[in-house]
Amino acid sequence: MKAYMQRMGRSLMLPVATLPVAALFSGIGYWIDPTGWGANNIVAAFLLKAGDSILANLGVLFAVGLALGMSKDRDGASALTGLVAFLVPMQLLNPAAIAAFQHIDVEKVNAAFTKMNNGNVFVGILAGLLAAAMYNRFSNVKLPMALSFFSGKRCVAIIAGVVSIIVSVVLLFVWPVVFTALITVGQSIAKMGAVGAGIYAFLNRLLIPTGLHHALNNVFWFDT
Repeated sequence: MKAYMQRMGRSLMLPVATLPVAALFSGIGYWIDPTGWGANNIVAAFLLKAGDSILANLGVLFAVGLALGMSKDRDGASALTGLVAFLVPMQLLNPAAIAAFQHIDVEKVNAAFTKMNNGNVFVGILAGLLAAAMYNRFSNVKLPMALSFFSGKRCVAIIAGVVSIIVSVVLLFVWPVVFTALITVGQSIAKMGAVGAGIYAFLNRLLIPTGLHHALNNVFWFDT
């Protein structure tokens, strides 16, 4: 288990490594145009949009990065599987889809599902781990001759897509609870002032040996 956690921590650094360039673009853009809209300067607008192109798709980056980093041979097929595992719940659990499933207006959909977008790091991590597990388990599967084209790595994304549908059904009930818990914990710690900062720092240091401090950071940086 410890080795798995450490490997997960190292894999998380792959998508995290994309954040400095996003911060650089956004920082320079805000420096040029403090309003943050870029309406007064085309260069600022260009840089702000470039930074947002990364920050608004962090969930995708984490899904692909974790799937690749956690796979046994770091083959590109694992990254594709991670993307599939992420896209399925994004389509099934967005507000419009939920409203259609429950026969209600979009405005009445649980607020948690408004966060089902390409920036959802929580689902991105879940999809990446799922994809890596599917790849490690099924990438060497041999199918009957009639289906031999889909043998091995070609079948992994298909299997991950099917499993992602099941996961989406589970998330339909679990995600609102998880979302509410994350918001509650984040707001509670934020209201504690220095004590909250101390709790966060203590947990962060405590998890460093396992590499899970990155997962903790992601919760507070992106999900709350």
